[in-house]
Amino acid sequence: MKDPPPHIKLPVAYTVFPGELFQAPRHWVKHAYHDLIYYNEAEKGGHFAAWEEPEIFATEMRAAFKTLRNEGSAS
Repeated sequence: MKDPPPHIKLPVAYTVFPGELFQAPRHWVKHAYHDLIYYNEAEKGGHFAAWEEPEIFATEMRAAFKTLRNEGSAS
């Protein structure tokens, strides 16, 4: 039997898109990525979410990494 992958030690953001073939439940994602900083289930989109729903994808990216921005830094 193959060993599971090592735990990721970086902050991870995860968005589930309803048109994706596999939609990992939050508890699976949290188990795999211990530093889960963001998890959301989008209203629309699939495997090519950035192309299919660019506004939703961009909103998800902004929300996911908002917690990592320093408040005093210029963006």
